Amino acid sequence: MQQIKGAVLKSRMQFVKDRFGEAGLQQVRASLPAEDQQALSSVLTVRWYPFEMGKRLDDAIVAVCGKGDSSLFKQLGASSADKNLRTLHKSFLSPGNPHAFLAKARTIYALYYETGHREYERTGEARGVLTTHDAETFSVHDCQTVIGWYERALEMCGASGVRIVEEQCRATGGATCRYLVSWNA
Repeated sequence: MQQIKGAVLKSRMQFVKDRFGEAGLQQVRASLPAEDQQALSSVLTVRWYPFEMGKRLDDAIVAVCGKGDSSLFKQLGASSADKNLRTLHKSFLSPGNPHAFLAKARTIYALYYETGHREYERTGEARGVLTTHDAETFSVHDCQTVIGWYERALEMCGASGVRIVEEQCRATGGATCRYLVSWNA
């Protein structure tokens, strides 16, 4: 069973609280099954939690806060990158060298997910491909978060005009989650 770090869950709940207030967070929690509500009442950042619980949280955020629109997960990813890469994971940033940052994708992935791996392939001066392999579980929402996280992280490395397009997604039938990454040279 795929698991995710509590840091992922805490980041999502903090995003809801920052954008929609404590009342919004309470509405999201109230829409979840009782066992999820209990587990989410005291999340530890370093503990592993079931990916499926995170997926239910994501679905609740889309339903309650996004009114069915999952595009807010790109914003959530960007917010998470802002918080984590300014503090706890600041050492991953490679100012002035987006490729060096992207080359750390495998290590970064392992911090948040228990199974699978992510690799980076440089395909040009200002472009490359991120591919997630062998993840046991996946979701469209999580992929949108990944896009927002990497877009913001690359901006924090000094890249401008960052564009990330998910070319293939396991949640929609693809063999992998494959992201085409580019920025202004």
